[in-house]
Amino acid sequence: MAEKKHTITVLVENHAGVLSKVSGLFSRRGFNIDSLAVGQTENPLLSRITIVATGDEYTTQQIEKQLNKMIPVIKVKVLKSGSYVSRMLTLFKVSFAPSRRAELLQLADMMGAKIADAGEDCAVIELCDTYEKTMAFEDLLKPYGLREVARTGSVAIEKAKLN
Repeated sequence: MAEKKHTITVLVENHAGVLSKVSGLFSRRGFNIDSLAVGQTENPLLSRITIVATGDEYTTQQIEKQLNKMIPVIKVKVLKSGSYVSRMLTLFKVSFAPSRRAELLQLADMMGAKIADAGEDCAVIELCDTYEKTMAFEDLLKPYGLREVARTGSVAIEKAKLN
């Protein structure tokens, strides 16, 4: 079977050690985690873990079954392509020639990015968007002098459904 990226959300009890148990299951199965984000939900007793991992369908099904058996796990969803909204936050530190400052600011604005910090010849640009748009923006920044990149893991939620 072909390997592809899978986005899995796991609703868990908000306790110490839960993330370690969940991520340990992936490593025991040899399933590489590409992105992992965790945060408290609207209920402070629960956290949502969003995992983007590469693997085949069979392994994904096995992980879903094993996650559902874990005590601190409330609900597991393997999200189907097109059925969810996903975003990641990325900070880009860019060096630039002062003569290109206006051009860089215009590019950031065009891509929906914000300037988080700026100096005479360096800026920190913030973008919260899809993985694909983030990677495209990163490629556009390289000619300016991309110095550093810091990104969160992706977070995902199912799309709103009409009744």
